[in-house]
Amino acid sequence: MTDRFATSPFGRRSLSHAMIAVQEKTARAREKLNETGGSQPEKWALLRSLTEARTAFFLSDRTIAVLEALLSFYPETLLDGSAPLIVFPSNTELSLRTRGMSSATIRRHLAALVETGLIIRRDSPNGKRYARRGESGEIEHAFGFDLSPLALRAGEIEAHAAQARDLARAIHRVRSEITIHLRDVSKTIDAGLSEERAGDWSGYADDLAALSGRVSRHLPLETLRTRCEALAKLRIKVEKAFLDTLSDTEMSGTDSSFEHHIQNSDIEPNFERAPEKGQRRNGEPTPAKPVPGRTAAIDKLRQRLDSARRTVKSVGTPDDWPKLETKSIPMRLDAVLAACPQIRDYARDGIRDWRDLMQTAGLVRSMLGVSPDAWERARDAMGDINASITIAAILERVGEIRSPGGYLRALTDRAEIGQYSILPVIKALNGEGRA
Repeated sequence: MTDRFATSPFGRRSLSHAMIAVQEKTARAREKLNETGGSQPEKWALLRSLTEARTAFFLSDRTIAVLEALLSFYPETLLDGSAPLIVFPSNTELSLRTRGMSSATIRRHLAALVETGLIIRRDSPNGKRYARRGESGEIEHAFGFDLSPLALRAGEIEAHAAQARDLARAIHRVRSEITIHLRDVSKTIDAGLSEERAGDWSGYADDLAALSGRVSRHLPLETLRTRCEALAKLRIKVEKAFLDTLSDTEMSGTDSSFEHHIQNSDIEPNFERAPEKGQRRNGEPTPAKPVPGRTAAIDKLRQRLDSARRTVKSVGTPDDWPKLETKSIPMRLDAVLAACPQIRDYARDGIRDWRDLMQTAGLVRSMLGVSPDAWERARDAMGDINASITIAAILERVGEIRSPGGYLRALTDRAEIGQYSILPVIKALNGEGRA
């Protein structure tokens, strides 16, 4: 039997123009392959590429499963398209290798493969699938499905698969950008609302809601890009609105909240109020014990500081700072620095006076994850100097304190009812009876 002539289907199925065209195209491709030579594709690798490019050939996953079953009946691993590659499985065997697919469903998917031109139907005179063997046992004639068109179109399949992979990577990249924009815009709006910053945060929230929602896997790339660009514009607008509300002091310290820093946004209410969580009943911090992770925690803070210093706006000179409260300073500055030496590492130009200490404490509190609201409450309740000394003391024990922000709030509560003093804290850190 020669494949130069079109093979008509058995039974009621008619020989269509598409079938004739596919068979003629296959014959020409085979002649060209025999003349010029070519590679023989590995059948499972080719099936994988066809799976990636199935939308270009209008194939469903179940149609691919039927083709996989057909390939499993071909004994060789490489597909040589220089000759017909005919397999002749029974309907029962095909059903078993397609995990119990019904005969009617199998026929429908076989028709799709024939229509696409990936296989050719080679029907016998009675419509049965079988092979006629010679005296030595070799197959002389076979009737069933010819897989050679699949091998001859390997280059076309690989090209479509490469395009599908490029498209998938582009979609994944845009979907990732959309997710990041949604997260960052949402958190910035939440910060603006929770800190009662000036700005149209409700309007921004409405704009974000219009661009939010589930990012479907089936959205085309252009639709995703349009959404991503709109979110990027909204992000620029929201971040600019937030930064415009920051004071010089906040720019020197709290801008690092937009950098990587130790953050505890979910502080347990019981921890903020309970005296047994790192405090004595009189509101004083308990004496510190050496903790193995303390050095690592401090090193991490220093790394965060280096990152912040490269990006945040420089602070003003000491003359730009507001006048400090000096009437209730409890001790000498050198005594504080002796008890809390770690804070020196965060000073830009050293700590020469109380202004320098307050400036450095404003930076350190943001690195510790203390919110602006908690910091302002502490300054109001304790005074600028005492609040700065408290931050320095918390820094000394950062490896032991689970939530610096919650710890400061608890001390502020004590200060508001007159039950907090900084003197015992410094004495405990010094390990002496006097400051």
